[in-house]
Amino acid sequence: MIRRKEECTVEYREHMRDGEGTIKLTSLISGDKELNDKGRLFNHMLIKPGCSIGYHVHDKDAELFYILKGTATYSDNGTIVTLQPGDVAICETGHGHSIANHGTEDLEFIALIVYA
Repeated sequence: MIRRKEECTVEYREHMRDGEGTIKLTSLISGDKELNDKGRLFNHMLIKPGCSIGYHVHDKDAELFYILKGTATYSDNGTIVTLQPGDVAICETGHGHSIANHGTEDLEFIALIVYA
């Protein structure tokens, strides 16, 4: 199967997880079945400078971020770290995280949520 860019669903969320500003989410899959019921999200995410996704805990799944562009301020279960292009962040089941763009350029990353 091939999915062209123009076939992907784009959504904008305000104050995602009580974060700041607007986040652009481009869904790269069309439902859980495309991940063989092993996950529920595979997105390209864009966070403008000054915007963020607020801190939240993953109780029944895990989330992975692969940074494509920009610099991220990432809370790894409460520990603040800086992520650069090529870095991978893994939020395991039972742990929490947040991500913010305190830089001057757009922050882009791939997000994948898999079931525990």
